[in-house]
Amino acid sequence: MDIPRKLGILIYSAVPAIVGGGIVYHFFDSFVQVVIFEILLVMAVLGIFSS
Repeated sequence: MDIPRKLGILIYSAVPAIVGGGIVYHFFDSFVQVVIFEILLVMAVLGIFSS
């Protein structure tokens, strides 16, 4: 996978990280669930990079 594609995937996954983190915090009022959500997103992005 070339560098521009990797950067595009990172930018594309940054929006759900920011918006999704806010939504998760709104519903659960705890940063623990936000951290879990962010870890799941990182694992998904790393899974895309490894394939």
